[in-house]
Amino acid sequence: MSKTAIQCSGVWKIFGNGALDAFRAIRDEGLSKSDILRKFGCVTAVADVSFSVDEGKIFCIMGLSGSGKSTLVRHINRLVEPTAGEIIVAGRNINALNTRDLRELRSLSVGMVFQNMALLPHRSVEDNVALSLELRGTKRSERTAKAREKLKLVGLEEWALRYPEELSGGMKQRVGLARAMAADPEILLMDEPFSALDPLIRRQLQAQFLELSRLVKKTTIFITHDLDEAIRLGDRIAIMKDGRFVQVGTPEEIVTEPTDGYVADFVKGISRLDLVTARKIMKPIGGSMAVHSRAIVSADATIGSLIGMATEHDGEITVLDDKTPVGTISRKDLLLGIRG
Repeated sequence: MSKTAIQCSGVWKIFGNGALDAFRAIRDEGLSKSDILRKFGCVTAVADVSFSVDEGKIFCIMGLSGSGKSTLVRHINRLVEPTAGEIIVAGRNINALNTRDLRELRSLSVGMVFQNMALLPHRSVEDNVALSLELRGTKRSERTAKAREKLKLVGLEEWALRYPEELSGGMKQRVGLARAMAADPEILLMDEPFSALDPLIRRQLQAQFLELSRLVKKTTIFITHDLDEAIRLGDRIAIMKDGRFVQVGTPEEIVTEPTDGYVADFVKGISRLDLVTARKIMKPIGGSMAVHSRAIVSADATIGSLIGMATEHDGEITVLDDKTPVGTISRKDLLLGIRG
């Protein structure tokens, strides 16, 4: 059974001198975001957000600029103090931690990767990666070995003794990821780490990050404004608007079952071929059924993988779940699935 690594319940963040009064007005009078700005001069950045992330999973939070996603992720390591709500990280209520325990949480349990890596120009790549270990008091030989290990993971072991000015933008991003991983945190917080990169480099780093995620199984919250990136990386996705979660679900659920027009506008240009599964478009069958078709697929097969099969077989495709027939797919079903 999966264990919860992060649990946020009813989190609010209101910026301004009258934040508490504004929060009470929202709670008691139901004032809107614009009402709060006009009456109290306060900005509602995060509004009653609740979610959980299981260990080893990637949870993507996406939305337009100003939606509150970066503010929200900074609550996880308490770089931002919530106006209200509870945040449990690695089994600890971080709102209740004292300064020493909070510093320990940030040092040992939670690593963060920003869009701007802020590498120290006077330190080598290796020393940048080992910085957190140095601050922790780790012996030089140990931190050097750990830094080299993480640089190898991101394909930069040959650049260990170089300096940041010698690196490309994509390489700096990889150094930042290696630095966050060097402390071996349980949780990674990634705030639009690839958004400033060229599309090709960005896609390469996404692929490398996915490979690393499978290898090290870190719980990750990934912030992005790019739905393609969220769909490619996330086990689950949250769509955020005006400080609130509009919809939370798997990539397939977000694309095939948008809750409103806002989400539908986000997903209308997304290819469904490698996302929607046979289970989603099949006609379910009841009871037992003998399999006579030579065209057989798993229920988790994507509709993109069914296209070639449909061109070679005139009849229906049989869908199996754990070797049991659960549905059939005709060419019409497939075309409707592609069209959405």
